[in-house]
Amino acid sequence: MNQYGGRIVISSDYFFIIFIKSKLLTMSDQIYIQARKRVKQKKKFYKHLAAFVAVGFFFFAMNMYTLVDEGPEIWFFFPLLPWSVGLVIHYLNVFGFPGSGALTPEWEEKQLEKEMRTLRHKPRGAFPSKSTREDALELKDFAKEKRTDWDKGDLV
Repeated sequence: MNQYGGRIVISSDYFFIIFIKSKLLTMSDQIYIQARKRVKQKKKFYKHLAAFVAVGFFFFAMNMYTLVDEGPEIWFFFPLLPWSVGLVIHYLNVFGFPGSGALTPEWEEKQLEKEMRTLRHKPRGAFPSKSTREDALELKDFAKEKRTDWDKGDLV
C-alpha cells in the first residue's frame, strides 16, 4: 500500500502503473500529483524564508535595543549565519542552481532517462570488471593432513 491507499504494480523494466484505490491514474493525474508535490516544496521554502526574515528582524531589533553607548556590539547576524546556510541548501534543493539547470526536476529527469538507457543496453549480469588477469590472486592447493589423534578437548 502506498500513501494514497492503493498499490504500485511494476509491469516491466520500463513502465510502471499506479493504482489508487483500484483506479488507474492517467498521465494528467500523475502530472498533477508531481506538480502538487513541487508546490508543497516551494510553500515550505517560502515559510522557511518568512521565519528567517522574522527572526532576523527580531534579533536586529533586540540588538539595537540592547546596544550600549560604550561601543558597537553588533551580534544579531551571528545566529543567522548557520541558519542562512541551511536556507541556501533548502533553496538549492527546491529550485536548483540558478541559471545552470543543475539539480532541477528537468535535470533529474534527463539524468534518470540517461541512466535507464545505459542500463537497458547493458547485458544483464554484466558488471564492469575493475581487475585484470594480472591482478587476480593465485590460490595454491595445499596438501591436507589427515589427523586421527583428536582429543576430546579439541572438539567443541
